[in-house]
Amino acid sequence: MTATYGGDASFASSSGTETHTVDPALTTTTVTPAPDPSSLGQTVTFTATVAPVSPGAGTPTGTVTFFVSGGPTLTGTLGAGGVATASTAVLPPGTYTVAATYSGDVNFTGSSGTGTHTVSQAGTTTTVTSAPDPSVYCQAVTFTATVAASSGSSCVPTGTVTFVVAGGPTLTGALDGSGVATATTSALAAGLYTATATYSGDVNFTGSSGTDTHTVNQANTTMLLTTVPDSSTVGETVTLAAVVAPVPPGAGVATGTVDFVVTGGPTIIGVPLDDNGFAITDTDAIGVGTQTVTATYSGDANFTASSDTDTQTVNP
Repeated sequence: MTATYGGDASFASSSGTETHTVDPALTTTTVTPAPDPSSLGQTVTFTATVAPVSPGAGTPTGTVTFFVSGGPTLTGTLGAGGVATASTAVLPPGTYTVAATYSGDVNFTGSSGTGTHTVSQAGTTTTVTSAPDPSVYCQAVTFTATVAASSGSSCVPTGTVTFVVAGGPTLTGALDGSGVATATTSALAAGLYTATATYSGDVNFTGSSGTDTHTVNQANTTMLLTTVPDSSTVGETVTLAAVVAPVPPGAGVATGTVDFVVTGGPTIIGVPLDDNGFAITDTDAIGVGTQTVTATYSGDANFTASSDTDTQTVNP
């Protein structure tokens, strides 16, 4: 800097010089996240504000680097008001320290600031279905649970789902890569059931549950009746044998009793089925002639009724 005096009638002119240094203004940097907390898969924006320290003034320019502990490194450019932003949606649940560092420019010094940000687990929804529905006694039924992120996260829940069938078994299935778990049982008696599927959650997702109803109908049956011997003489003992079998997809062994009605002969009530589904009885009281034998199964809680007929010829 040079100051020059031009002189006057009494004084000669003169000049003098001095040096003066203008240093870059100091700055402060603050950083805030929004929203805070966020949830898995949600976009969070980090905002850094760089301001001069008085007596400095003006608006800093340049870039800010955001260092997220255990996460990505992001960069934002300062704009109006000395504000820079950067966003990410890749943070798993946890608590993070975010350091925003301003590198400075020709007029302003660099500075940094820190903040914290929390990412929560994402919520889930669980839906459950059963197939086939309705089913029949002893038919295999598959329960399917679909667990989805309620936040719209692109991540897929992992872990297990427990299926509790009221009045039936408790089953477990592992989620696959699509968030679907299945479990199968054939141990349901005829009736109406409520199935509750509960997802226990994992490090990224909270648990959830859903319910469904399932109906198991009685299995249909068929009967085969035979008389031995096929023809007899009056007073000879004749064996009446009925076997009751389930119609697929039903399975298992029917329980209960069979009634035998013989034209020209006796009515035999309540012959029990054995463990193989057979009801067997003998009679020697069938009259002479071609007689019709009818066997009727009355059904039980799990099986429908059925009947069959056979003829028995009794000779004099």
